[in-house]
Parts: sequence; structure tokens; C-alpha cells
Amino acid sequence: MENKTYCSKGLKHPKFIFKELLAKSLIIFIAVGIVAGFAFGVYLIDFKTTAQLVFVEGTSLSIVTEKFDFKQNESIQIRIINSGTNNLTFSDLSYGLKITGLSGILIYSPTSAQIISNLEPGDEITFLWDQIKNDGNTALEGVYKISAKGTDVDGNNIEKSTTVTIWK
Repeated sequence: MENKTYCSKGLKHPKFIFKELLAKSLIIFIAVGIVAGFAFGVYLIDFKTTAQLVFVEGTSLSIVTEKFDFKQNESIQIRIINSGTNNLTFSDLSYGLKITGLSGILIYSPTSAQIISNLEPGDEITFLWDQIKNDGNTALEGVYKISAKGTDVDGNNIEKSTTVTIWK
């Protein structure tokens, strides 16, 4: 009969110890990968939403782009739409449009006159971003947040955002 111990002290053979550790670590790595994948998926679903335009009763603002993924140096058409039944007011002619990185750092904001502008229900305004940042450099590949901010008839702030991805 063969004894599975190593030496006379009852220790397991190093080959068996390695196999046991490998099996346990593999299970741990797979479990960590599944949990991390789930957590990253929940994070991504928050900023990669595809429902851009929904008309509702009351106050609503929508930002619509023709697609979500753009090549570098491709113009991005941005439509700001009053998708509610109340008038919306904006502090300037840029309609509160801002483009930021996911970290919140401002990348682009159109220069505009400080003239109060309005959007009637169903009205829209279109902007074209050539992927040039405020500092004159071209935007790098990555995910960018496009947002617009205004106020409704009761003076409540309303802000809407969407994301786009720029690829090489």
C-alpha cells in the first residue's frame, strides 16, 4: 500500500500541496472576476444609456446625438430638445451645453452671448461639435458626457446628459 505522506513527519508531498493551492486560488480568482464584472457592468449601465428622447407631460429636457460612437475628428451633431409640455429657459444662447470628461473636467462649452433663451414644448436647437476642446486641442479618444441645463416655468433647475465615445 502506498503512503501519500512525505517524509516520516506526515507532511503531504509538495506536488499535492501545489495542486490544492492551485485549485483554491483558481476558484478565488474566478469569483473575484465575476463580482468585478458585475460591478463594472452596473457602473457602465449608468452612463451608457440609449434612451435619449422621451416625450412626457410636464417638464423634460432631452439631448440627442445621431449615434453613440464616433471616430476621432468626426463632427458630432447635438440636439437639445424640450421633450415636455412646459417652457424651458436657459441663461445664454448655448442652452447650458457642456461637454466634460467622465471625471467632470470641462472639455468644451460653446461661446455665446448672455441672452436669455427659451425652448417651447417640442422645440429643439442643434449644435455641431468638431471635437475641438476649448483650449484648441483635439479631443482624445474616450467617453465624454454631454449635458444641458436650464430652468422650468416654476424656476426649478432641469439638467439632462448623455454620453458619447470617441474612438481612433
